[in-house]
Amino acid sequence: MQEIKGYSVLITGGGSGLCAEIARYMAARGARVTIAGRRKDKLETVAAGIGPACATVSGDVCNDADRRRMVETAVEHGNGLQGLVNNAGNMLRGPITELKAEEVLDIMNSNVVACMMLTGLAVPHLEVHGGGIVFIGSVHTRRAFPGASPYAATKGAVEALSQVLAAELGVKNIRSNCLLPGAVPTELNVRAGIAATVDDNRTRLKTMESDHPLGRIGTPTEIAEAVDYLLRAEWTTGTSMVVDGGLALGVSYK
Repeated sequence: MQEIKGYSVLITGGGSGLCAEIARYMAARGARVTIAGRRKDKLETVAAGIGPACATVSGDVCNDADRRRMVETAVEHGNGLQGLVNNAGNMLRGPITELKAEEVLDIMNSNVVACMMLTGLAVPHLEVHGGGIVFIGSVHTRRAFPGASPYAATKGAVEALSQVLAAELGVKNIRSNCLLPGAVPTELNVRAGIAATVDDNRTRLKTMESDHPLGRIGTPTEIAEAVDYLLRAEWTTGTSMVVDGGLALGVSYK
């Protein structure tokens, strides 16, 4: 494992949910974290709780100039860049008969194209000391949920991208892996209108506990532990790690 003390990592979508916890988890163990996202107030709240080990970049990962600022800020803050967590993105659900092409293309851009472009900008820095890339995928590529075709398609693309980049960038001593979280409370479903509030979303997810062999939904910290491993493990690349309490197994204890 690469040493975590002084480890410089850029985390997109870091103002809330999974990646805010990833930032807290890694910074508490000595990493230099840079969190990026569109909501400046959310970023600043997370950073204030972490302290000087955390820098922020307010911007849209779909914008080229903003992507460049994200990488530049992370390099400056961490005296280089060793890790990249691609998490920023959106949710779109709906029956296949009612989807609009422009909405599907928009989520493809935010969830797939944007992280491809950001990764390309990060590569020259990641290869200096040997770096790790983690793409946040989804259990949606392991278990089908009706109405989720746009989101699942983007996460399938991200998983394939991660494997291709593992093959492409290994010669530069850069590792690429994909983490597939299951039912973990975040703000994504709230922003997508699937749940009215964070508490409503937690309640909704808890109704799925009987679909988990381990009997409960997950926590952001459990996702952070897995991301930290995938970023820093020096002989792990091209893998997709499912962290979902067994949800993808398709069993039910109702």
